[in-house]
Amino acid sequence: MERGSPDSFTRMGTLGIEEECFVVDERGRPTSGTDELVYEHDPPEILADRLDHELFKFVIETQTPLIEDPANAREALLEIRRALVDHAERHGFRIAAAGLHPLAKWRELEHAEKPRYRAQLDRIQYPQHRNTTAGVHVHVGVDDADKAVWIANELRWYVPIMLALSANSPYWDGFDTGLQSARAKLFEGLPNTGMPTYFEDFEDFDRFERRMLATDSINDRGELWYDVRPHTEHGTVELRTPDGQADPDIVMAFVEYAHALVEALAEEYEDGTPNSRHRRELLDENKWRALRYGHEASFIDRELDGTVSLGDVVDRECDRLGIDGIKRVYERESGASKQRRLLDTAGPDTLCESLLLELE
Repeated sequence: MERGSPDSFTRMGTLGIEEECFVVDERGRPTSGTDELVYEHDPPEILADRLDHELFKFVIETQTPLIEDPANAREALLEIRRALVDHAERHGFRIAAAGLHPLAKWRELEHAEKPRYRAQLDRIQYPQHRNTTAGVHVHVGVDDADKAVWIANELRWYVPIMLALSANSPYWDGFDTGLQSARAKLFEGLPNTGMPTYFEDFEDFDRFERRMLATDSINDRGELWYDVRPHTEHGTVELRTPDGQADPDIVMAFVEYAHALVEALAEEYEDGTPNSRHRRELLDENKWRALRYGHEASFIDRELDGTVSLGDVVDRECDRLGIDGIKRVYERESGASKQRRLLDTAGPDTLCESLLLELE
């Protein structure tokens, strides 16, 4: 399998956004529609080579083109969304987004026929058979391979912040899990997921990637599904943390935050700041708090000398980085709370309608 290279890390600050969404019927219920949308009909030109299904046929993935200027990121995202929704509607489908579809019953849904996914199902078995998850992935370009690994190490502490803010998957298989992001916990059932360990430099990460391939632990480098990783093909650091979102403003808040974090951490790397070397177990505890409590989470502080509420972290991060998107996300009702409220007060039809992809 072709592998990535340190030579791919050439540009600082570019962006790419991947969204995993649900193909649903006119009532917003899951349906196996991606064969029609991916294979049986040509998509709009902008989606050519940027549209694919995931493990389940009702989960579809899009990618933006390379975004050179962060100021153009929102329109790039909306252009892809409009093309996808139009493509789906022309063939009798609609598109929804959340971390998990609240009415999806995995035993009743079809898996994709793609050989890559069939091989995963055969190797991983039950944890992959039930994996109806959908998320948002943000790529930020980094111009040096060692710098990318250093940044990825540091970003591990920030992963729970994004997860708590994005929590939008309280239901799985028709059951209220009591979690705010059941997607995050469900996805951790797969191998090579969750919070990654610390890597000394790119050579250390590359040695790990090569060993995983050589021992048939993974079939390709894309099966290192950690919450944050250096992407050795695209030359980016990839944050794979947030739950899927219908509202583009929420997605853009995470894009803004990810970009600002990577740029700030790049400056720290260039100033010779040492990595924090947080224990993975402590980072896992923060991630647990995020997926369990969402907007109500508190975290072990980055300096490991106490705890800090999500609200205080958001205020501090906005002041430090000169951003405001995640503040607006924190101040609104969380996705998980909204889903529970709508199901309780208005019923499943209204809940499903609320998850349809927004285009403005």
